[in-house]
Amino acid sequence: MKIYIGTDHAGFELKEKLKVFLSELGYEVEDMGAHELNDQDDYPDFIRPVADAVSKNSESRGIILGGSGQGEAMVANRIKGVRAAVYYGGTKEIVILSREHNNANILSLGARFISDEEAMSVVKLWLETAFPEEERHQRRIDKIDNI
Repeated sequence: MKIYIGTDHAGFELKEKLKVFLSELGYEVEDMGAHELNDQDDYPDFIRPVADAVSKNSESRGIILGGSGQGEAMVANRIKGVRAAVYYGGTKEIVILSREHNNANILSLGARFISDEEAMSVVKLWLETAFPEEERHQRRIDKIDNI
């Protein structure tokens, strides 16, 4: 599976660590930026390319990072076919439900609120959680995608 990843300055260090982690798990990773730490960059510049790529490749997933992950998810969710879920700590059941009920194809992480270890654990869990394709969930996803 191909994983597209992107962030602004707030998640830059964690993104670099996740790229290595994902590669070690056997995933193909494409870094959509930022490619250098710049405190003045703007997250939409890096999140939009991830969302565009995921929307065009149904076999792929995306991981986006920011300070809270909220604005990043808002950008991603403007792209048709993208379903970005946010995680910035708390119960990991959130990421499981994002896959099982919503077939989330992008995970948005709040880098300022989680440790590197928690991020890696959550990303692995999210990637390994399958969408069961129950009719009721697919029906709802179809409605979202037709908005």
